[in-house]
Amino acid sequence: MDFTLPDEHEMTREVVRDFCETEIKPIAQEIEDEHRFPEEVFEELADLDLMGVPVSEEYGGAGGDYLMYALVAEELGRVSGSVGLSYVAHTSLGLMPIIKFGTEEQKEEWARPLAEGEGIGSWALTEPSSGSDASDMDTMAEKDTAEQSSASPAPPEAEQDGDEYVINGTKQFITNANVANSVLVKAVTDPGAGYDGISTFIVDPENDDGFEVSTVWDKMGLNASPTCELQFDDVRIPEDRLLGEEGEGWEQTKKTLDGGRISIAALSTGLGQGAFEAAREYATEREQFDRPISKFDAVRDMIVSMDRKIERAQLLTHKAAVMYDNGEDVTRISSLAKLDASEICREVAEDAVQVLGGYGYTTDFAPQRFYRDAKLMEIGEGTSEIQHLVLGRELGL
Repeated sequence: MDFTLPDEHEMTREVVRDFCETEIKPIAQEIEDEHRFPEEVFEELADLDLMGVPVSEEYGGAGGDYLMYALVAEELGRVSGSVGLSYVAHTSLGLMPIIKFGTEEQKEEWARPLAEGEGIGSWALTEPSSGSDASDMDTMAEKDTAEQSSASPAPPEAEQDGDEYVINGTKQFITNANVANSVLVKAVTDPGAGYDGISTFIVDPENDDGFEVSTVWDKMGLNASPTCELQFDDVRIPEDRLLGEEGEGWEQTKKTLDGGRISIAALSTGLGQGAFEAAREYATEREQFDRPISKFDAVRDMIVSMDRKIERAQLLTHKAAVMYDNGEDVTRISSLAKLDASEICREVAEDAVQVLGGYGYTTDFAPQRFYRDAKLMEIGEGTSEIQHLVLGRELGL
């Protein structure tokens, strides 16, 4: 088994690392304090051909694989959890479902701009009352046929060319929604069919009347990555913006989350790496009792433990990404990687704050930001408790 990265992957990682060090790291705390989505960073990521890493060149992507994409997510997370979160939400949730389940026309119209970096993608699943039971949806999409509409004559400018869906409901905690060029929305099309009654629609935030970003949340961390509440009030969607077929939305969701959990595992690994590096640097420079604090057993052992945990998280994450690229069933390994990496991320970030002591609690140093950002990794893309449930099922328990 060869653990050496291919040359192309190593080169991509080095390019991203250099960009992160020069362009993102200097403003990482500033964009958090300002609660500002850094559009300029994503424009530069597009210039580097990184907004569609796992998408084929045929549809405007870089033609890379999921392992390469995971490396990019790690490097972004190493300097800014917010940039990393918006990036993975764009890629694995807003873009990849169109590539996997869309028609050729949908890929050209909706996926290509996202892969080329001309827009940002978003994905709307969670609702205010659903929590971890994401299948418990109140958002409805009712079919309105051209024949039905003709029974109630409308002004000429409102005439339909074909069938439409009318979406009503609320979505909660949606990443990137207020900066997105397209949002993939899950809605119930057949209330009596359970999981088989959920479908996916492509919503255009700029041009679809009735779509509203009602709240942009202030959060414990990750405030440069917008998290939104969305309202749908008789939003009319042409039939050709149904992704796949009616009733396929939940199966699409499960497959999307397999890749999404690898994204969060990679982002978590990066956050942990950033916290570890900050702690190691501080410990080798900070002196107490006439020697660096890294020479004290308690501090040294803490930093060694951080390194051990991050290595484990990275190995699991890379294994999951390679299995995904090989077309294998990754439900178990992606859930395991997400669970382990997210919890390690929080543990390492907490220890980094402890290594820096009082300085670690100030915004002049990065560990406090990593610590606050890390907590979401145990919540998003399925909580740690849900990962235990998924893993239990995979083990036949």
